Amino acid sequence: MKRMSLIFKSKANKALDKYEDPRETLDYAYQKQLENMTQLRRSLADVATARKRIELQIKQVQQDAGKREQQARRALEMGREDLARDALTRRAEVQQQIATLTPQHENLVKQEENLTRAVKGAQAKVDAFRTQKETIKANYTAAQAQTRIAETLTGISEEMGDVGMAIQRAQDKTAQLQARADAMTELTASGALDDQLAALTTGDDIDAELNRLSGGAGVDNELERMKLELAGGATKQLEPGASGVAKPGTIQDAEEVKEGDAK
Repeated sequence: MKRMSLIFKSKANKALDKYEDPRETLDYAYQKQLENMTQLRRSLADVATARKRIELQIKQVQQDAGKREQQARRALEMGREDLARDALTRRAEVQQQIATLTPQHENLVKQEENLTRAVKGAQAKVDAFRTQKETIKANYTAAQAQTRIAETLTGISEEMGDVGMAIQRAQDKTAQLQARADAMTELTASGALDDQLAALTTGDDIDAELNRLSGGAGVDNELERMKLELAGGATKQLEPGASGVAKPGTIQDAEEVKEGDAK
């Protein structure tokens, strides 16, 4: 199970790496940082609101304490010590509330200061990350374009690789067909393979040999005829009435002229 899990994770990691775009990842990380900044600002606003609320409570309690003191003075002036005592008792309760609210206010003030520093520091980091993000994205885009140009020029890109493979397959098929055609020609010339079309038009090999011999004999006969005609034409230049001269135009006359010339 561990091995299967490792294989699955490696396959998934490879597939994700193929489809991952670092620019999109950087944009997503920047977006999350902006969301964190928003949460920090909301927290700072909440703390500031709580601090302001306590300040208002303290102010109201202080006003109440001052009112109770004035009531005690007026009661003493009017000879009502019991009312003065009651007013002072209530003022003591109000002062106790002030003593309770003051540490809370101080705590909120410290939290607000810390959050303010945190927001400023986080904002500076976000700004720095944004600058770095844009720089990385620009470098990645430039490197990607340069790689594509280099792959296109060298012919190792995916598209050019497909074209190159198609050209190679076409060349291989052309070479194979050319080799087959040459082999068939050689086999036909050597007689290892019969030309079926020639056999249908000229007969078998015996007929072909007879036709060749007949054709050669016809050429020889034609050559002899032409020689005799040329020799007969030469006898026209002899004097009339000469012995052995016959009318030209036949083979017999040409042979008689030859015999006269030999005598």
